[in-house]
Amino acid sequence: MNTPSPLLHLNHLKTHFFTVEGTAKAVDDVSFSLNKGDTIGLVGESGCGKSVTALSIMRLVKDPPGKIVSGEILFDGTDLLQIPASRMKSIRGKRIAMIFQEPMTSLNPVYTIGDQIAEMLLVHENLSKKESWERAVDMIAKVQIPVPERRAHEYPHQLSGGMRQRAMIAMALACKPEILIADEPTTALDVTVQAQILDLMQQLKEEFGTAIILISHDLGIIAETVERIVVMYAGKVVEEGPSLSVFDAPKHPYTKGLFKSRPKIGERSQFGRRRLLEIQGAVPNLFQLPGGCSFHTRCVEAVETCRRISPELISTSDNRKVRCHLANP
Repeated sequence: MNTPSPLLHLNHLKTHFFTVEGTAKAVDDVSFSLNKGDTIGLVGESGCGKSVTALSIMRLVKDPPGKIVSGEILFDGTDLLQIPASRMKSIRGKRIAMIFQEPMTSLNPVYTIGDQIAEMLLVHENLSKKESWERAVDMIAKVQIPVPERRAHEYPHQLSGGMRQRAMIAMALACKPEILIADEPTTALDVTVQAQILDLMQQLKEEFGTAIILISHDLGIIAETVERIVVMYAGKVVEEGPSLSVFDAPKHPYTKGLFKSRPKIGERSQFGRRRLLEIQGAVPNLFQLPGGCSFHTRCVEAVETCRRISPELISTSDNRKVRCHLANP
């Protein structure tokens, strides 16, 4: 049987930032694929390149200082890096949409929620103002904001954090995009609202058939939501695979460290609380990356080869990929 082509494929993507301090390789040779209707999770510590990867897909990296220096972003067979800006503008928001990390800075404070959602429909769907407004109110209702007709006339500062995030989801899904990129969509929300937002995204995914790239440092959210995990460190993919396999048996030392640092219910020390196991050290400065494997300075399993030679991302027999010398002896 022929394997269907992925809806989105990143092929050796590199996005660098050029500053007076030097060149920061924020995204350094990243490759992964997303199939129609699937959900993948990008995980890793802050500064590992998750958000810059998302902005690169949307072609929203600010130039200068940032620049996509090489690679391909194939969307439905078309390289988004080779099309003119006018065509990318027609794709962005309509076929590929993004929920940004902080809705208060992403929503325009001088326009009502209804106007901002309706504008997406006016630009991309060729609807009248009346039709756009009615669709906007309908989307507000779909994301379970109460009294949608009234809320549509309100401004971002009049909504709670959870409602603003729902409004961002409504705006992102207004044109029924094929891909939704959600960058930390539950940051700064309490756990009850987090669960509601994740349930809402799952419901809308099933209704619209949208594929999702979920960016998060919260492994609990990732475990509940995605089918495949991409683990990033210092701008590179260090492990990728089905979420159940990666959680059950992580292969890369960094992935192992991330999972060990999770709090576990029921575990207690002799003093009544379990000390979290942190990864020693800090994420390296992207302007001064160590030689060899970029993780070797924090890795408890590192050998001499790790200090001298940068490992390649290799495929394993169980439909996974890992960037580690010890995984390929």
